[in-house]
Amino acid sequence: MRMHESFFLHAITKSLVHWAWPHGQGAHTMNEQIKALQTEVMNAKQKLREAIEAQPPEAVEDWELRGLNGCKVNLSRLFGDKSELLVVHNMGRSCNYCSLWGDAMMGIVPHLMQRCGFVLCSNDPPEVIKAFREIRGWEFPCVSGHETGFAQAMGYADDEGNPHPGVSAFHKMSDGSIVRTGDMPFGPGDDFCAVWPLLDLIKGGKGAWEPAHGAVDEHAPVAASSCQCI
Repeated sequence: MRMHESFFLHAITKSLVHWAWPHGQGAHTMNEQIKALQTEVMNAKQKLREAIEAQPPEAVEDWELRGLNGCKVNLSRLFGDKSELLVVHNMGRSCNYCSLWGDAMMGIVPHLMQRCGFVLCSNDPPEVIKAFREIRGWEFPCVSGHETGFAQAMGYADDEGNPHPGVSAFHKMSDGSIVRTGDMPFGPGDDFCAVWPLLDLIKGGKGAWEPAHGAVDEHAPVAASSCQCI
């Protein structure tokens, strides 16, 4: 474990010790339970990262996808000047959950692209992705895998072409060949969308809430008096 990762794990578990619950001894017991579970989760995540790192890479062909203008774009081009690439397998315009995951990427993609290439790939036709990208305000690169078989080959669509959400990580070798080094499915409670663990902290959790599929602002009105500084 790198030094900064060890520091953050220590900081998280230490902070739970000082997390004050208001009702005496029973609250202290719950605090210790939460601390133990948090430590267990963090340790399991470290083991998962090590297992992903240790697995043998999977050879991948240089898939021919489609840009938003319909032009052919090979997987190798999506790396840009990097040797690593993250491809988000998105279910397309019909899935409000995938729209949420796409929205969640907005703030972190500029940081990711300092380290690797990044692109969202949907099985929708290019013109559909282009229009929906504008509606959602996504500024990161998007491509279409429509009728290419890419999602099926990566394990993110069934034999009938029905897509599943997730992400694949690729590495470009020195000879230009491509391997997949890891992948992970998306779903509520995963590590790729912070909405779920944040909602877990409030009373009642997510309740009956569902991700907004239209304009998000329409579903989250803010009174003018609530905060004058933003």
